[in-house]
Amino acid sequence: MNAMSSGLRRQAARLFNVKPEEAGAICAGLVMFFLVFTGYFMLRPVRETMGIAGGIENLQWLFTATFVVTLAAMPLFGWLAARVQRRRILTWSYLFFASNLLAFAVGFHIAPDNLWFARTFYVWLSVYNLIAISIAWSILADIFRVEQAKRLFAMMAGGASLGGLTGPLLATLLVGPIGHSGLLVLSAATLPAAIVAAHYMLHWRDRHPQPADVAGERSRPLGGSPFAGAITVLRSPYLLGIAAFVLLLATVNTFLYFEQARLVSLMFPERADQTRVFGMLDTIVQTLAILTQVFITGRIAQKLGIGVLLASVPLVIAGGFLWLAASPVFAVLAVVVIVRRAGEYALARPGREMLYTVVPAEAKYKAKNFIDSVVYRGGDAVSAWAKAFIEMVAQHAAVAAVIGAIVSLAWGANGLWLARTHRRLAEKEAQAESTR
Repeated sequence: MNAMSSGLRRQAARLFNVKPEEAGAICAGLVMFFLVFTGYFMLRPVRETMGIAGGIENLQWLFTATFVVTLAAMPLFGWLAARVQRRRILTWSYLFFASNLLAFAVGFHIAPDNLWFARTFYVWLSVYNLIAISIAWSILADIFRVEQAKRLFAMMAGGASLGGLTGPLLATLLVGPIGHSGLLVLSAATLPAAIVAAHYMLHWRDRHPQPADVAGERSRPLGGSPFAGAITVLRSPYLLGIAAFVLLLATVNTFLYFEQARLVSLMFPERADQTRVFGMLDTIVQTLAILTQVFITGRIAQKLGIGVLLASVPLVIAGGFLWLAASPVFAVLAVVVIVRRAGEYALARPGREMLYTVVPAEAKYKAKNFIDSVVYRGGDAVSAWAKAFIEMVAQHAAVAAVIGAIVSLAWGANGLWLARTHRRLAEKEAQAESTR
């Protein structure tokens, strides 16, 4: 019986590319992402509908407001990261976000049809999701080394895709019985549970330290100023390269987002139909992403390198933009959006997070969060106004699509450069560890 059990464990390890001693930490990481994404994706279709409710012509204002709020939030996060224990950053951040969600739940109960309250929630959720997800990835980059990241990051990110499937399903089933306020309360409850999963991973690393680990270092604050994230990025060509990658990614996403909003509002004028369309797209995207993450991404990273993860999606999307320019209809847009989002979740995002395994601890939290939130939302705001300007001047959606293809090619080239730089830094780090 023991021999059979041992054989099954070995087969499972080979199938999922996991070492037996890593199983508990991987499950905890998967659960953490599942909870965070379930909570977020319960509310995402509602956010998208609220964005359209204010008029697509006003979306660039919502994007700008989101960027301004993100700028205001960054010093607060920097202050927190500088003063609390490194291992407690996620705890305090998630408890704060949970309290915000409960406050919004009360607001929706009191004023469910208030347009300005809906816009405020749209902006808040757009800031929250980037910061919360960035912190979760920071924990992984802090705990796992380069070799482990290549094998395991996508596996744990499968929890995000599973949450992306579960969240919209729960929203569809529960919005009638419990309403929007109830969904917000349920979403808030996922965050304390995610904290428990994160702490399990941290304790696992304490029991299985790496050669480069310093005893008790995660129990000390990072120190530094609230603006250290931005300063660190500006001083590092490598981090500036990651920032450029995120900026180009945000530009591509925004161009597709605006085209999606335009075509959905034209084809599906009813709010309920719009929410169903967004939910359907989410379901297809997450299904494709989770299959890729669990069985394919880690093996690609190990055998072909991070460059394939970072460059393949941009190159495919460049072709998708040209297809959209030639045939600007909803069916084509749906295919391009699904491929872009599924590819980003399954390939580009895990590859991007692997880049942080070779930077110092402070950069894994402060610089990373600055890039993931301020740079991303700044790219959103600038590209939103650029898209509006292009359409006003060109009077044809195909022009913006062609520009989107050019941006996608630049995005892919930047990804290849980052992969080469990451490889050099990883080799240098390995050499330094071998001489200790």
